[in-house]
Amino acid sequence: MFDDLTKPLADRMRPRVLDDYVGQAHILKPGKPLYEAIASGRLHSMIFWGPPGTGKTTLARLIAQHSDAEFIPISAVLSGVKDIRAAVDEAKKIQLNQHKRTVLFVDEVHRFNKSQQDAFLPHVEDGTVYFVGATTENPSFALNNALLSRARVYVLNALTEDDLLSVLNKGLTDEQRGLGSLEVKITDSIKRQFANTADGDARRLLNLLEIAVELAAAQGGSEITETIAQEVLSGGVRRFDNQGEEFYNQISALHKSVRGSSPDASLYWLCRMIDAGCDLAYLARRVVRMASEDIGNADPRALQIAINAWEAQERLGSPEGELSLAQAVVYLACAPKSNAVYKAYNAAMGHVRQSGSLPVPVHLRNAPTKLMKSLDYGKAYRYAHNEPEAYAAGENYFPEELAGTRYYQPVERGLEIKIKEKLRHLQELDKNSG
Repeated sequence: MFDDLTKPLADRMRPRVLDDYVGQAHILKPGKPLYEAIASGRLHSMIFWGPPGTGKTTLARLIAQHSDAEFIPISAVLSGVKDIRAAVDEAKKIQLNQHKRTVLFVDEVHRFNKSQQDAFLPHVEDGTVYFVGATTENPSFALNNALLSRARVYVLNALTEDDLLSVLNKGLTDEQRGLGSLEVKITDSIKRQFANTADGDARRLLNLLEIAVELAAAQGGSEITETIAQEVLSGGVRRFDNQGEEFYNQISALHKSVRGSSPDASLYWLCRMIDAGCDLAYLARRVVRMASEDIGNADPRALQIAINAWEAQERLGSPEGELSLAQAVVYLACAPKSNAVYKAYNAAMGHVRQSGSLPVPVHLRNAPTKLMKSLDYGKAYRYAHNEPEAYAAGENYFPEELAGTRYYQPVERGLEIKIKEKLRHLQELDKNSG
């Protein structure tokens, strides 16, 4: 029935020739560097960066096959420098005895530390191996610059629904390696459910399909019914990669959607992160940050609403508390925007770090003792409440070297319109005070 019943369906269905490879047309069509390199057999070191199940390992195998090169795989999860040396020694023997090139494939290469990554460099330099690394993490952060400079990075995208349906149909109809001999019955609607749950991951798709077929067989049939599909697919989670690049991409999208005053997109990204299992306390903290950074005094209620949402989420828990975060996100997206406080804070902090420990002006110092009073601490301080409009016009509250500095520039939106008018009036009083 199968090539090897002990192997999972996803492994059995791994493409064996380039024409069977699904997806990644952006790098694997005529005229693209990778396609032309494969077609001509010209090897070079490379990094495949993409989410799980997009064909990184398969593509590396096909490249070695088309280039008539030996393929030596190692996993950074299970290997160390000793394994790297053993792989390099094997490549040298192949080069000496068979006069063949070697593709050294390193899966999860981002798991190797700096010294382990450095171990590849001399052997890549002298042509002993052609290095092909696979990673789900951003190579800019996960890999050494020395290694990156010797390899070209190719980005592999999550498979589209059409790609996944193509993979699914091959798995269902292939009689030698797939499930073709079982004559599995499944509707197009249920196929799309499988593709949607797989979330761009062909390996996950075929694993789910195999489980569903086994469940149908256990019930004495070969039809994947709606009931079986729901049972198999109910535990699926979206691609998220907590604390990985996808995590930060999604929180960035949420923040920028709020900043861009798009309540609908803001809700979408919030729900994406909740659906993927993001820590709700983390989301609540970020929503509070958005309230200060992007709305500020244009609508001070935004900060209070964000804090209230955080508190409500903590008290109610999931799933009830999630609605409070949604309410806050929608309010923040619709609120008038100002980053004036954010910019003022950054400017003030930068000034503080550059200007050193300037002394507090004598008239602003506290004078609780006779000695301090004898040193004129607090002398000539003007109590604002005793001044016209409760404002000591012309007074300086900065160290003398920074007198007249301004950080906060309110915008012409929301409450900051009123704040700007007031500050402008006070500045006129300062000017007229002499």
